Amino acid sequence: MSEQVPDSAPASDANIASHLRHMAATQAQRLAIACPRAGLSSLLPWPSGFTELSFKQLDDWSENIARGLVLAGIGPGTRVALLVPPGPEFFAAVFALMKCGAIMICIDPGIGVRALGRCINHSRPRAIIGSSKAHLARRMLAWGRDTNRLNIIATDNAVVLSGDPQPTRTLRSLSEAGEACTNRDLSALPMVDAHDTAAILFTSGSTGPPKGVVYSHATFQAQIQLLRASYGIQPGEVDLSTFPLFALFAPALGMSAVIPKMDFTRPARVRPENIIDAVQRYDVTSLFGSPALLRRLGHWNRRHPHTLPSLRRVICAGAPVAASVIADLLPMLNHSTHLHTPYGATEILPVSTIDSHEILTQTALQTALGKGVCVGQPVSGVNAQIIEISDAAHAEADPISLEVGVIGEIIVSGANLSMGYDHLDDAQRKARFCDARGRRWHRMGDSGYIDEQGRLWFCGRVAHRVVTRERIYYPICCEGIFNTHPKVYRSALIRLDSGRDTRPALCVELEAGTAKSTCAKILTELLEIGARFEHTQPIHKLFFHPAFPVDIRHNAKIDREQLGHWASARDR
Repeated sequence: MSEQVPDSAPASDANIASHLRHMAATQAQRLAIACPRAGLSSLLPWPSGFTELSFKQLDDWSENIARGLVLAGIGPGTRVALLVPPGPEFFAAVFALMKCGAIMICIDPGIGVRALGRCINHSRPRAIIGSSKAHLARRMLAWGRDTNRLNIIATDNAVVLSGDPQPTRTLRSLSEAGEACTNRDLSALPMVDAHDTAAILFTSGSTGPPKGVVYSHATFQAQIQLLRASYGIQPGEVDLSTFPLFALFAPALGMSAVIPKMDFTRPARVRPENIIDAVQRYDVTSLFGSPALLRRLGHWNRRHPHTLPSLRRVICAGAPVAASVIADLLPMLNHSTHLHTPYGATEILPVSTIDSHEILTQTALQTALGKGVCVGQPVSGVNAQIIEISDAAHAEADPISLEVGVIGEIIVSGANLSMGYDHLDDAQRKARFCDARGRRWHRMGDSGYIDEQGRLWFCGRVAHRVVTRERIYYPICCEGIFNTHPKVYRSALIRLDSGRDTRPALCVELEAGTAKSTCAKILTELLEIGARFEHTQPIHKLFFHPAFPVDIRHNAKIDREQLGHWASARDR
């Protein structure tokens, strides 16, 4: 299916910020965002107060900041790094940048200080909006030194950094300057083209260095349309997102955005009480969370049963979600409420989706038999195909699709596909190609297949497969079998290299509280389980690991390369 971009729409409508302006005009007093209150109450582990802004208040505030940015020399095409924690300032700054046509650079702070600095320097921002803490790190580590020309401190209680070669402002001073400006023409959304760059969003870096992904306004618009259509989202709903960037879609979808009290770099450590409080306080209808966060919530609910009748849907993304996590969570929900797991990546989202009913009644058993994880039917407007796995760049020609049930690399095309990578020509060549009709395709870097019903199955990252002389081992297909043991929290297929020989092995993380004295018994049982299946029978080396290294963003993607080094050191 060819890409459809609404080029015929008025240019101002292409700007993603036009959705906020529409909501401010039609539902001015309705809640736009609610964020945990800063200050002394923020130090408490339990919920306290929330700062609330209506759509009109958020629109007016971001409008004033946008005018202030323009007066400070930031306009269409200006690159601005945003290093602001979730809160009112984060939302106001995002929409202000969109309104003035700047290019927003978003980097997950959880990737680590060194990687964060590399991403900033690579993206070459002309201005940096950040917290006082972020600006102190910028000064000490020379982030953006070669290109940055303006420092903007987000919070009112910011410490002004003396000695900076660049001018320093605050969001408050920019907002005041914008409000005082008599040139009302600055309040109009710039006439952006749908294909103009709106943002650069960095990948999590769980399978290599983080890469900057270029989003146009059309990319955002297509994602909004697909999310609305795929999940039946209606204006007037309330969204609780535990991943702040996803929360930015809420105003564009006509939803109120509620940000819970949590450390967003550690979703697996969230206090479930804070999630429950936010859902009940605001009658939240839609909840977004990673598998690690939902697992913690479900486990907590076993001991402290709660129901959340306001929820109409739960969306879980970032990694495959285990059937056991779904089963623990369902008692909290209405019978008509499903958990949805979209499949996709920073480069294109969503690609496909599947709900909890289909997982529990149809596909979970196949996962336990080593068939991979079903990620559902491709969403409307997205074309997914399977091609042969190759490390080489794909030729600019029509892809040759593999037969039903044959594992290969997943490639996708659709209007929600991002523009590509920011100044990464080699990565661009390997990941993107066009067919004879000019359709852009993205290589997901994931292995998988399509079944007889047209559903997409995920078998793991292409880079994580283990290739030996005898066969190819796909991680998710192998791990699904061993994960059926009741004492296994998760497992990870790894490769052991010894000279010319490559062997498959497995790292296992046991459920918390499992006694060490039982490890020998569990090892025997796991080997017996693996021996029942042709593609796991040759796996004889198992290593128990205390806590898998995982990505910061979702606390779910396993760093198999690091585990491989760890296991190899113990195999000598």
